[in-house]
Amino acid sequence: MPFLRQPSVIIITGVMAAGKSTVAQLLAEKFERGVHLRGDSFRRMIVKGREEMLPDASTEAERQLSLRYHLSAATARGYAEAGFDVVWQDVILGPSLLEITQMLNDLPVFVVVLNPSETAISTREQTRNKNGYGVWTIQELNRRLNDETPRIGLWLDTSDLSPEETVEEIWKGIWDEGRIRQSQQ
Repeated sequence: MPFLRQPSVIIITGVMAAGKSTVAQLLAEKFERGVHLRGDSFRRMIVKGREEMLPDASTEAERQLSLRYHLSAATARGYAEAGFDVVWQDVILGPSLLEITQMLNDLPVFVVVLNPSETAISTREQTRNKNGYGVWTIQELNRRLNDETPRIGLWLDTSDLSPEETVEEIWKGIWDEGRIRQSQQ
């Protein structure tokens, strides 16, 4: 890891079952002071009145998603300013990815997009403890990732990689390819 003057925020995104949670945890553990920020926690905190993000999302669902992203960014900033490297994982697709990097405009920000094949996603979905797909299809979410998300940061096809191998690939490539912004401080 190159010398960084201040802790960084690493955003890990991808579709459901891409391996974000496992990879983010392993990556956060590589830092002397690391935080694994699960953006979805902010969605789950809404116990009444929550509207899920569906393909034909309501205005309220979109507002709640925006709130989730803003709360996650504020939390990432707080940890980074306290001296922690933050690995923030969430499903962040489309223009939101670039908007989020702009929310963290004065911090070193890195982006990793986990982009396994649809076959690998389907296999992973069948073996995990939670079910992410139903209303969303793998194909539709994957289309939104590949067609609507800006090609910023480090994009990895992790179809044939274990979580540990994925973290090693991230560690090797993120400091150059994943950099979105380096703080000027």
